[in-house]
Amino acid sequence: MKNAYVLLVLAIACLCFLVSCNETTERQPHSNKASGPGQKMSAILAETNRKLDRKENLYASAKRIAFCDSVISNSQNRREQLTTRFARAAMLLEYGDEGRAVADYEFLLKQASGDPEGWKQIMSGLGLAYLRLAERNNCLDRHSPDACIMPIQGGGIHQDKTAARKAVEVYEALLDKDPNDLNSRWLLNIAYMTLGEYPARVPPQWLIPKLDAPEPYNVKAFVDVAAELNISTNDRAGGAIVDDFDNDGYLDIITSAWDLTDPMHYYHNNGDGTFSDRSAESGLSQTTGGLNMTSADYNNDGFLDIFVLRGGWQGQGGFGEQPNSLLRNNGDGTFTDVTVEAGLLSFHPTQTATWNDFNRDGWLDVFIGNETVDPRNPHPCELYLNNKNGTFTNVAKPGVMHLTAFVKGVVSGDFDNDGWPDLFISTLNKRQVLLRNKGAAGNTVAFEMVAGLPDQGKQTSKTFPAGFFDFDNDGWLDVFMCDYDYEQPLSYYAAKESLNPSDDITGKLYLYRNNGNGTFSDMTKRLNINGIVFAMSANFGDIDNDGWLDLYFGTGNPNYRSLVPNKMFKNLGGKKFADVTVKARVGNLQKGHGIAFADLDNDGDQDIYAEMGGAFRGDAYHSSFYLNPDQSENNWIYLKLEGVQTNRAAVGAKVTVKFRENGKTRSVYREVNTGASFGCSPLRREIGIGKAAVIDEITIFWPVSNTTQTLKNVQPNQLIKVKEGQAGYEALKLNRIAFKKRDGSIMPMCAPAK
Repeated sequence: MKNAYVLLVLAIACLCFLVSCNETTERQPHSNKASGPGQKMSAILAETNRKLDRKENLYASAKRIAFCDSVISNSQNRREQLTTRFARAAMLLEYGDEGRAVADYEFLLKQASGDPEGWKQIMSGLGLAYLRLAERNNCLDRHSPDACIMPIQGGGIHQDKTAARKAVEVYEALLDKDPNDLNSRWLLNIAYMTLGEYPARVPPQWLIPKLDAPEPYNVKAFVDVAAELNISTNDRAGGAIVDDFDNDGYLDIITSAWDLTDPMHYYHNNGDGTFSDRSAESGLSQTTGGLNMTSADYNNDGFLDIFVLRGGWQGQGGFGEQPNSLLRNNGDGTFTDVTVEAGLLSFHPTQTATWNDFNRDGWLDVFIGNETVDPRNPHPCELYLNNKNGTFTNVAKPGVMHLTAFVKGVVSGDFDNDGWPDLFISTLNKRQVLLRNKGAAGNTVAFEMVAGLPDQGKQTSKTFPAGFFDFDNDGWLDVFMCDYDYEQPLSYYAAKESLNPSDDITGKLYLYRNNGNGTFSDMTKRLNINGIVFAMSANFGDIDNDGWLDLYFGTGNPNYRSLVPNKMFKNLGGKKFADVTVKARVGNLQKGHGIAFADLDNDGDQDIYAEMGGAFRGDAYHSSFYLNPDQSENNWIYLKLEGVQTNRAAVGAKVTVKFRENGKTRSVYREVNTGASFGCSPLRREIGIGKAAVIDEITIFWPVSNTTQTLKNVQPNQLIKVKEGQAGYEALKLNRIAFKKRDGSIMPMCAPAK
């Protein structure tokens, strides 16, 4: 009898996942009866959503709960009733009905007498249900800037302590039975934090010490002001873009969420310290779904468009066969879905794509990394070349461009400095693929796989987000990616690392330095970043304008026990990276997704916008806007580039900024792009120059015209516009914004301009 209860629990849980004998999930043709731009996609999305709303879909919690309700009501077998109730309790948590989940677990606990394995499983679920209920009653319903920021303190300490206190009792009981239960130990320490009793009241034998210890680095605390500015969407997993969508000089925010019932949001920066929700009037609220998004001016009209990516993580059973959407910016504050008309309609699970001018004809193309879960149902990657007339052609033929893998991250950049944008592909198949662009030939473009990365092609790690960036300012793009190989909830690994730090860990960040000769060196240990991250999203920026790119990661996985903090790493002069998560106050424990670095208040330092929330309905969470408190007195320069022969948005252009700081000559290198593989930063280059009082030289390399423009003796702390082929530059007005609270008063952090 020892394992009978657990086996039955697993059996009924699997039963609720499977297709019933009289139903099918075979692919069906998608209706395309509606006519007119946007209407066709609306009809396709509605039909796709109908097919997703089935109990066989892991994320259709309502349907799955209803199925379990039916079994419990109609079954005459008491054991079947109990095991189904256990499965339903987990689904209720996924749906966001924590109260009913607690009731189910409490009921089951009374039936578990004499079954130690069953008791452990039920108690583990009960502890989690209480912890989630505590989050609902406090972090969501009484949301504050400190909510769920680790270490939890100040306004993050729960006002309603009832559920957290219950969670503590449950986890202590579990640890009394099994002292090696690292999941329960981590969550117990978190629960004590929510009560304001860490570390003093944590039983010494269960204490994980120093989770609140600040790092020895000079970093000021960011403050989450999203709620005060009414830009805090309460969404599931999704994407985020920060850029100027109406060309008024102020950066706006657009978000998405992955479920096909979740609308997009558009927050327009009014330039007066406030934002306006223009989701409805722009038409974006009618566009639903989107685990990730990318921005690009695909038609060279000077207005940024949006590419919405759908179906990621849902490839099993055909549920990920969802269309992407190309949303044309009409230049009047509205957007139109032109996917069908543009020739971009396809049905593959994805969340990652990268825009670049791969054939250097002056128009942006798009490479899409699709997810193949089962090789018998392949979803190869796609490369759409721009036909220069609003349409695209997929030129990915069998070969390296037709890669079939579980792709989770793609980025583009010119890693070998030959003027042609290359590709890096991150997968969950333990393959990391570096593709060199061999150049265009006729109406196509050729790539070849290069063995430049250490261990490339070997069985190494499953990896998720990735990025090209020059971390050491040597003029060559480096590569980072994040390991995403796990068997336990992430709470287990967080506790293990905190108690027994070791190099032999999973979930870490990998950073490869470009040697400038077509090869890369693994710098992970040397750069002191050999700790767990478990990132789903990532991006880079310069938080203190020292000219060195820093990193911020959104962490997690769908498991509710995976409460691990987002991570920030500060670049220490290209020599090391330092984990500054605690001091910066950006370690949100909720699931992290789309990330953007951007100076939203035009005050000369980069802020961070993070789209938060998990996969299930019950795991929706408030997005965060971390306002930078002015980390330093360093200077900066912002560049808005406009291509003529090169694509108008200047994606792929290279910027070099040369200056003297403390008597030493320095150079900072940037390539124009939106950042890493999950989340979009602005295309304007926001570049820190340290203490330099003047910029000796700025050079811009334009890849299509193959020309370089040079600017001499440029004054810092301004936004300038440079147009391809036009001498000099135009100084643009950059109005500093003092953000306002809901009552109209100025936020204390919005100090006078430098």
